Amino acid sequence: MFHGARLIDLSVPLEDNAISEPLPGSIRYIDHQHEGLAQMQQFFGVKPDDLVFSSGEGWAIEELKMITHTGTHVDAPYHYARTAEGQPAKTIDEVPLEWCFAPAVIFDMRHKQPGELITPDDLQRELDRIGYQLKPLDIALIQTGADKRIHSADYFRQPGLGRESVLWLCERGVKVIGIDAYTLDRPFKDMVADYRRTGDGRWIWPAHFAGVTREYCQIEKLANLDLIPRPFGFWVSCLPVKIKAASAGWCRAVAIV
Repeated sequence: MFHGARLIDLSVPLEDNAISEPLPGSIRYIDHQHEGLAQMQQFFGVKPDDLVFSSGEGWAIEELKMITHTGTHVDAPYHYARTAEGQPAKTIDEVPLEWCFAPAVIFDMRHKQPGELITPDDLQRELDRIGYQLKPLDIALIQTGADKRIHSADYFRQPGLGRESVLWLCERGVKVIGIDAYTLDRPFKDMVADYRRTGDGRWIWPAHFAGVTREYCQIEKLANLDLIPRPFGFWVSCLPVKIKAASAGWCRAVAIV
């Protein structure tokens, strides 16, 4: 089916104490010469000289301590609320694989300013510009360009979707919405400012909370959407790590062109 296809990595790595994470994780690296060697000696009851093939060295492993929403990851409907469309919300191990391996379309929103809302009209105008009509199970990719600033504090300066734009996509059959930024919503500080200005709690996390009304998943912290040579006519794989009863799973998102 994909003979001769080009694979484009749309993911960012899990990193130790990453600046792009408000809740940064940690990675403890266990190398071949020290703790990795000691572990092999403990498990197998051998001396370093016995490890002939590796010249006396052990294995390398890593110990991660981080939330499931670190790095490129897929949010399950359960992340937003306990229920979706009046039913128990799916956890990440319950998300249908068909949602996470499907044709995709890019919505270029790089003209939108940080803190600005991406509206249904913005989305429709982009579809009109590229000459495309959404199909059920299409993966919608929102391109903001924020991934190019991932190693600076400016990474969090991004536009985002609202409740109406999420529901607009879901009503057209979209089950997975991705973004090359930290969050699908606008930045936290902008939502907080609007809440304090109005006292209206509907300004808080509206894109995520739209999942209470219409069940859907997100891919957050994508990258390299600019490397995909066309806005549609390609597939995306974003199969998440299968973590029992979890609200999200890390993924290696890839475009298949």
